[in-house]
Amino acid sequence: MAKEKKKRGFPSAFTICFIVVLIAAILSWIIPAGNYDTFAYDEDAGQFVVTSAADGSQEYYEATQETLDKFGITAHLDSFLDGTIYKPMAISGTYTEVEASPQGLQDFLYSAIDGMYDAVDIIVFIFMIGGCIGILNYMGAFNAGIGALSKACKGREQIIIFVVTFLISLGGTTFGMCEETIAFYPVLIPIFIAAGYDAITGVAAIYAGSSIGCMFSTVNPFSVVLGSYAAGVSFTNGIVFRLVGLVLGIIIVVVYILKYARRVKADPAKSLSFESREFIEKRFAAADLTNIPEFTVRMKICLVIFLLSFVIMIWGVSSQGWWFGEMAELFLVSGILIGIIGGIGEKAIVREFVNGASELIGVALICGVARAVSLLLDAGNISGTILYGLSSAVAGMPPAIFIILMMLVFVILGFFVNSSSGLALMSIPIMAPLADVVGIPREVVVSAYIYGLGIITFITPTGMILPSLELVDVTYDKWLKFIFPLLGILTVLGIVLLLGQIYLG
Repeated sequence: MAKEKKKRGFPSAFTICFIVVLIAAILSWIIPAGNYDTFAYDEDAGQFVVTSAADGSQEYYEATQETLDKFGITAHLDSFLDGTIYKPMAISGTYTEVEASPQGLQDFLYSAIDGMYDAVDIIVFIFMIGGCIGILNYMGAFNAGIGALSKACKGREQIIIFVVTFLISLGGTTFGMCEETIAFYPVLIPIFIAAGYDAITGVAAIYAGSSIGCMFSTVNPFSVVLGSYAAGVSFTNGIVFRLVGLVLGIIIVVVYILKYARRVKADPAKSLSFESREFIEKRFAAADLTNIPEFTVRMKICLVIFLLSFVIMIWGVSSQGWWFGEMAELFLVSGILIGIIGGIGEKAIVREFVNGASELIGVALICGVARAVSLLLDAGNISGTILYGLSSAVAGMPPAIFIILMMLVFVILGFFVNSSSGLALMSIPIMAPLADVVGIPREVVVSAYIYGLGIITFITPTGMILPSLELVDVTYDKWLKFIFPLLGILTVLGIVLLLGQIYLG
């Protein structure tokens, strides 16, 4: 009897991350090294500082509008002085070839460690969330709460998909909610499973909701506001088209998810993650609606505290300037408070907090490895060369072709630099002046930037999709199979809006 051929599974999230990191290291040997001079405001000195790409030397200048005009910086002076533009920005026309710095085997191996150092804030945040959830799981609060909610929503489960997608998209469009969504998966995935859907439905509602909001940012300070200031235009320019895109985008995403979810609910075998269904359900302790545990007063109070933590987190990030340190502190305090109110005892609080945090070690480490890509590109001095090559390729084209290719350029750049603020300050000062040459408003370039970055955010391994998938035990290939048709629709939507902004705006 012939031996049965062993089926090869798709690489794990860790393997995919390391492959992308390896590609970045190889590119440092192939792509010529080069960079742009950078312009920044030194708050301590109260002056502008220009850093030379050629030798790293720095020159200081008075913090005046005349200095900005001298270097062709179109951003307003106040945007530097008040901290809106807080990172160095590239200076157009200053690209310089520099000494090559190819990243060898040791650099490649150490980059993952360096990435974890760089991502320590989000790693700690993830551990704190895991610890908090560990205590709630030990109490049985999640099972009781999810069971009660599922029973109450019986026959109206579709509402959950709409509400989750809509609310998270609002967070994406207003303050760039992305990394923060990690906290929602352990809470919401069991609800989706208990409602008869699968893990991919939950990931889609959370991650696609965040991504569509970011893709059509309206007042997001980290993307559209910063990008607009870097281009020298008001962030309100083009907001009507972005609002239209946001409404249409949410509708498209919700309808797309609902179509898939209904198919899965009617026939679980049609789930893209069907092979892992039993494992996923066991991991997330999907509620048994025939045997719902008692939902005690203590459980209700603890879940309210947990949910209020999210409300406080959103308030802190959107209006108080919070970042991962403050968010981690919030969930640490919440975990301790929940344990005390739950009456489980000091030893149980510590033990279950540690156990809960340990469940997310893989997720946290992937976040660190993903950071290694941008670190290697910077160390290899090739980020500037990639930007220079792409900007040169689109210069001087007819307006319609120019803006379509510009969006695709930002898709490519977003693969390597998945930071909205970092990409804005690196690329917009270079790309925006090209709009003047072809005769279109600079705000259209800003729109192309957020649309392009938004599209690649759905799938880029350097973003948050791999940690999200690792959290719910869904492989990357299953996600790509699910999301690619939707990306095609959203790409067409982005192109139509860009052309509309040129010819109707």
